[in-house]
Amino acid sequence: MIDINNKKVIIGLSGGVDSAVSMLLLRERGANVEALHMTNWDDDEQYCSAAEDLQDAKKLCKQLSVPLHHVNFTKEYKENVFENFLNEYKKGRTPNPDILCNREIKFGVFKNHAERLGAEFIATGHYAKIEKNNGVLKLFKSKDKNKDQSYFLYAVEPINFRNTIFPLADITKDEVRAIAQANGLINYKKRDSTGICFIGKRPFKEFLGSYIPSEPGNIIDKDGTIVGKHDGLMFHTIGQRQGLNIGGIKNGSGEPWYVSEKDIKNNSLIVVQGDHPSLYSKGIVITDESWIESSPVTKNNPVDHLECMVKVRYRQADQGCKLYLNEDERITVLFNEPQRSVASGQSAVFYMGEQCLGGGIIDEIIK
Repeated sequence: MIDINNKKVIIGLSGGVDSAVSMLLLRERGANVEALHMTNWDDDEQYCSAAEDLQDAKKLCKQLSVPLHHVNFTKEYKENVFENFLNEYKKGRTPNPDILCNREIKFGVFKNHAERLGAEFIATGHYAKIEKNNGVLKLFKSKDKNKDQSYFLYAVEPINFRNTIFPLADITKDEVRAIAQANGLINYKKRDSTGICFIGKRPFKEFLGSYIPSEPGNIIDKDGTIVGKHDGLMFHTIGQRQGLNIGGIKNGSGEPWYVSEKDIKNNSLIVVQGDHPSLYSKGIVITDESWIESSPVTKNNPVDHLECMVKVRYRQADQGCKLYLNEDERITVLFNEPQRSVASGQSAVFYMGEQCLGGGIIDEIIK
């Protein structure tokens, strides 16, 4: 464990219980702890919890006698995260803005700001683990596999993990809440935030439609028969069942309908019924790869492929796969078993046991 006694550690304090307990644990290790609360989105007060979170952060710092800094990164967030989010949806893809937020904001402008404030270390309430072996930094899953967030951290530049502490690496969420309650933290029962932070509790369709003009089109089955209408391809994702409004059409098998494909060229949503083979993929091609160490498949590697595990979405169980380097230097991933509802724009993240190797954006899907 890193010796942080009498070291200045600035923690990203969201106002939630995870970062609050992290702050407490750092103080118990003898660190000179200060907190930095970020406001990344301040539009739509009716739905955004930014104001409430800031008040919780102030109360926690007062309770624990920890100095609090507050910084507004809404400009950087909109330019570096939100614009990408909109552009991906315009292309008919399904992005994951939390991954970009970690790379560009929490381990980008936040880290830089904390260092300008004199931080010798930064800390966050992420459930993940960083270790150095022979001077080489490695990223691992946390003890609590249900809360592990290494999936969201794969794209962070490894140098930005240097002098970073994850106090929750070796404890579970239940233990976090117990510590918070035992120490009388005012937010020990506060619910975890869910979904995309800037959407909040607002209906997704309402939110996205306020930024991107919708283009209604046809919903068709695999035979090309029109079975309904959609309000815009951007409102749907691969594998989606709810919200199609085609459950009672005639000549159907009676099984649920699922989105199997988006025909961007013809603005058509293709659907199938039941556990249809077209819902499954044999593999993917990824782009925008990020590796914690270095790419595990290169031209100079004498082994023609790498066998490892992959997640193609958060909370998915690890799946066996093989990685191959293409002639165009993109990476093809072939699954050991066909995977259901793989969506372009999402991230594929690779593991070797507990270690997170890195990942990339799903660009093409191999049926």
